Amino acid sequence: MRGEDKQNHTLFSYVRPDSRIPPNHPLRLIRRVTDAALAAMSEQFDAAYSDEGRPSIPPERLLMEQMDYNLLFRWFVGLSVDEPVWDASTFSKNRERLLAGDFAAAFLTAVLGTEQVKGLLSSEHFSVDGTQIQAWASIKSFRRKDGGDEPPSAGRNGERDFHKDKRCNTTHTSTTDPDARLYKKARGKEAKLSFLGHLLMENRNGLIVDARLTLATGTAEPETALAMLGDLPGAHRVTVGADKAYDTAAFVAGAREINATPHVTQNITGHRGSNLDGRTTRHPGYQISQVIRKRIEEANGWIKTIGGMQRAPFRGLPRMGWAFQFNAAACNLVRLPRLLTTG
Repeated sequence: MRGEDKQNHTLFSYVRPDSRIPPNHPLRLIRRVTDAALAAMSEQFDAAYSDEGRPSIPPERLLMEQMDYNLLFRWFVGLSVDEPVWDASTFSKNRERLLAGDFAAAFLTAVLGTEQVKGLLSSEHFSVDGTQIQAWASIKSFRRKDGGDEPPSAGRNGERDFHKDKRCNTTHTSTTDPDARLYKKARGKEAKLSFLGHLLMENRNGLIVDARLTLATGTAEPETALAMLGDLPGAHRVTVGADKAYDTAAFVAGAREINATPHVTQNITGHRGSNLDGRTTRHPGYQISQVIRKRIEEANGWIKTIGGMQRAPFRGLPRMGWAFQFNAAACNLVRLPRLLTTG
């Protein structure tokens, strides 16, 4: 039986939020790593904020509705039970400041640089991959740059006649998001206004060590991969696993020039061969890289589904790149409790 529903409404409470959080909750470890990363960025934050006016809200204190009634969220950001929650507009105003200071990339680097995380990273073996992110722009906004096409019909969502209208990025641009490009990642897929996200993963534990967002072009994936590999610290030789989209002469040659052995999947078709031969593919390390590199797709999937980047939450390359890098850092954070001892 259900029994009598007795409710005890007390006026005062003397409980700290910390006492309500289980000692082995994964967020305890995530909070320690996050606090250490943000502490390492203190000088960068100080330079971005004014010494005058009201004190700024600490950047780690984000979230809204859940924070109002969820003790776990309150504890994570450092709010007591009685403190009021901030208005969401506070963070939208501060976003421009964080965007200008390149805090997203710095936060990703700071997380990887904490004492708890540094020992998890490989400095020799990596993987790269790119993912298509649909822009916040309708295909109807893709108009001729010279204004020579027919405007949409009247109404909020007016129809457009695309019959015999050959559209390409050279002659057309989106009026909603000029940074978006018409792109399709595979044959048989529909071309959409998109951006391209790029990840560089270390192979020991599958943590993301670099994340970048670019315009959606046919050469963006190998070009950005080489840029990320070139920015790795040190001059020692590394290996880089990748799918067959990276089996191009430019990427293979470029990787070798920066002391990176390309362990890419061979792309052999009826009219062309691979840019890799047996001198690379015969080694056991090549086969290991081919197995491990697939884990980077899990990170891309997390960023797009859990992180909400399946479709762009912002317009413009700067804001989208900012969001993509923060999501990559968050992806690392949620994996750390399984890689480190919680408590």
